[in-house]
Amino acid sequence: MRLLVTADLHFNHGRSRALAEQVIAEMNSAGGDVLLVVGDSAAADGEELEQCLSLFRFAGPKLFVAGNHELWTRRDNSYVLFKDELPRRLRSLGWQWLQGEPFVAGDVAIVGSLGWYDYSFAPDDLGIPRRFYENKISPGAAERFAEYAHLLRKTDDVSPHARQVLARWNDGKFVKLGRSDEQFLAELIDGLREQLAIVSACRTVVAAVHHVPFEELLPPSRGAQWDFARAYLGSAKIGQMLLAYPNVRQVFCGHSHFPSEAQIGPASATNIGSGYRWKTFRSVEI
Repeated sequence: MRLLVTADLHFNHGRSRALAEQVIAEMNSAGGDVLLVVGDSAAADGEELEQCLSLFRFAGPKLFVAGNHELWTRRDNSYVLFKDELPRRLRSLGWQWLQGEPFVAGDVAIVGSLGWYDYSFAPDDLGIPRRFYENKISPGAAERFAEYAHLLRKTDDVSPHARQVLARWNDGKFVKLGRSDEQFLAELIDGLREQLAIVSACRTVVAAVHHVPFEELLPPSRGAQWDFARAYLGSAKIGQMLLAYPNVRQVFCGHSHFPSEAQIGPASATNIGSGYRWKTFRSVEI
């Protein structure tokens, strides 16, 4: 089985759309048996998601995993969007919502999850207390907004170095889960575990998770402002769970916009690596 995989098309982003159209055209000409898109095709509001996915001309199964950008909305509830609306929209376009339905072909299975984060990849040397990560804002940026004054009432655990970090994570503005990041991640891991139980008899399992499941796939350090974002790139708990299943032989992720590969136990792990200014896809024999 030849699997075509891409991620992070960001079709609603102005400088990204033309590149997304180009890589989709390349994939349309590449052949293959199964198509897999691993999140961040477009934000939920508007019609860009449908416009993006409708450009694929692929006769075989088309599998979709959501990313955090599919949960971005100016409406009130990203959780309902994720659980109810997005699956309906994807299925109406002829795509399989992999989050809730593993794909099985003979002795090969593909499972999928949005994944999420729990700040386990946050760099210790930044010295940023957890409450700032929970609010998706660094200490230096929090000082500039009155709405975050409560984060700075206690100052003895905020180092001068941490106060120099000026960064925000936009999930804090556009994702409304109604639960903590850790609770959401735990729910998603449980769901992925249920999928893996369903396909336990398959000899080879491919796992597609938008967020990064292994530290080995993270981008290198680029300075404090960029390193703040590592807290939101994924979770080691996802990878630990996947490694408990020896038939998981291939893992794909995206999200970080940094291409990387690693052999981790029995699994070959690949970060697709598409970014706003470049797009790529992988063709893999499974």
